[in-house]
Amino acid sequence: MQVYIAALILLSLAGVIEARCSTPGLRPAAAVADRVFHFMGRAAFGFWLFLLGWGFWTLPWSQPVAGLILSLGANALLVRGGARPYWPGLSMGLALLGFFLVTVVLNRL
Repeated sequence: MQVYIAALILLSLAGVIEARCSTPGLRPAAAVADRVFHFMGRAAFGFWLFLLGWGFWTLPWSQPVAGLILSLGANALLVRGGARPYWPGLSMGLALLGFFLVTVVLNRL
């Protein structure tokens, strides 16, 4: 189930970017955009946790473990590269794509 692992990676990256952009210079300048960025990052992390738990409940154990390891590896690569000014937009885009993939995964039941 490659879509499952892709959704885990995208949601994890979106959540990590939101958590790492704590300085005002790395957050969107507009108040509404900042709230949307914050909400989408936290929602991405919540859906990542949900999808991981759902995977352990319904899928063979190797798929959630692989998704967890790949998510953590992708997070490490992203953070290692340092913060970038385009991160808020990237995070929101990854979150939207991750939310779409969650619906694809859950509709394949």
